Amino acid sequence: MAMCDKMQVYNDHYDVIVVGGGATGAGVARDCALRGLKTLLLEARDMASGASGRNHGLLHSGARYAVTDSASARECIAENRILRVIARHCVEPTGGLMVTLPQDDLAYQATFVDACHAAGIDATVIDPAEALQLEPGLNPALKGAVRVPDAAIDPFRLVAANVLDACAHGAVALNDHEVTGLEVTHGRVTGVQVADHRDRQRHTIRAEVTVVAAGCWTQRVLAMAGVQLTMLASKGTMVITSHRMGTMVLNRCRRPANGDILVPDGHVSLLGTTSLTIDQRDIDEVRATPDEVDLLIAEGAQLAPGLERARVMRAYAGVRPLVADDSDASGRTISRGIVVLDHARRDGIEGLVTITGGKLMTYRLMAERATDVVCAKLHNTTPCTTAMQPLPGSEPVDDRAPRPATVTPMAAVRYGARAGVVAASTASDRAMVCECQGVTLAELKYAVDKRQAHDLTQLMHRTRLGMGACQGRVCATRAAIIMSGLRNNPVATRTLLEQFVRNRWRGLQPVAWGDTLRDAYRTTVLYQGLCGLTSAAPHNEGGDHE
Repeated sequence: MAMCDKMQVYNDHYDVIVVGGGATGAGVARDCALRGLKTLLLEARDMASGASGRNHGLLHSGARYAVTDSASARECIAENRILRVIARHCVEPTGGLMVTLPQDDLAYQATFVDACHAAGIDATVIDPAEALQLEPGLNPALKGAVRVPDAAIDPFRLVAANVLDACAHGAVALNDHEVTGLEVTHGRVTGVQVADHRDRQRHTIRAEVTVVAAGCWTQRVLAMAGVQLTMLASKGTMVITSHRMGTMVLNRCRRPANGDILVPDGHVSLLGTTSLTIDQRDIDEVRATPDEVDLLIAEGAQLAPGLERARVMRAYAGVRPLVADDSDASGRTISRGIVVLDHARRDGIEGLVTITGGKLMTYRLMAERATDVVCAKLHNTTPCTTAMQPLPGSEPVDDRAPRPATVTPMAAVRYGARAGVVAASTASDRAMVCECQGVTLAELKYAVDKRQAHDLTQLMHRTRLGMGACQGRVCATRAAIIMSGLRNNPVATRTLLEQFVRNRWRGLQPVAWGDTLRDAYRTTVLYQGLCGLTSAAPHNEGGDHE
């Protein structure tokens, strides 16, 4: 967005400003825009850079919560069915298995199945031998198995599609714009103070209603208006294997615990997750630790023994935004239910709404409930249509129609029905920037020109560049040179590369042993020797997010 356009954005008056560019914030922005509200979405770093981009990518059937949180389970299965339609290009319909191992109580299986049926979840008991035919990598000593309608979902793709649709309906979305204050006048929030991290300028933007959808940062944002809300920061660590460990989502059939879920994601698998309460002051620097990785692998290997021999590619951590409950230090038994707060009723401050709790699976429902409150304040009676209207890329198409010849198969999956937006028009645009993920020069240009990819990490979130087997070792230098040229700022090449290398090392450091460690040092030699980077050494743990 050009500077003159940004100044117009800053000077406009909005019906609603949404703080937080995760799935919920993007969903609120989309819903508000579809209902005709003048909407601005602000994200301090990058869209989906918080919990929305740091989960295990599970399209919950609700089965995991059926016994412990039936209300959340019912919400999950309802949203599961909706997202398979409106976000089908973000979903891989893998199916799921809930497995009882020798150390688990088989009697729990009957309790689990009954709870699923009560919540409207299709749960079918199958013979352990059939489960092993479906998933040969399972522990062969399993005692029981239940099929459930779990699936895998790409959270970055999901958030991007919501932002695209919001903007297509008149909203404005800005990343790298941090809300640093809330303007309160006579007991009413009238706007926000924002810092633009790209040009390092500060601005005040006005709106009738401000919606806080900032995840684990919600407590911090509300404090800017003198509002108190105690949030429990529950850290969850996950591990990525270098290859796909199976075809289905695998869960232990027991109450949720560490290392009991394995989710396929493209060519890799995600093993999760831990649950550890951390101090709110530490949420900006959350990261996985080697001890957490060891724990996950030890627990996960009981479910899929191949994990003991699998190469672990990286690890990462996110923070679940939970409304505090001092009775549960781990956060596992706290409801993942949706919390919508109208601060006019709760705190006597008009023009301020909070949406928190929930999970990625229920982001659309959370957005609908928050937008209902906003519309009531603005006397807007337009109904919600987000459960019926497909997201960009998931529109109905003739599946028999061939994809554009200059779009790679992986890009066709990423963009769905809109794959033509990254079709190459010249021979140079067909050049491959990232072989692992099938990212062409045309797709890179599209991410920079149309989707606010300002650095290599943001480019990775849009295209998956650097997420493949080489972890950016080959493609990052190419991409940095190209991006700096597109931005007419050649001196930025080194800075772009240094930032990316530091950020990727954060995920490598907890799993740096064996081949992974050897590759890390080869990468260090490559970047230091050929590129002259002084910050590429493994001992440097700088960087901000994955």
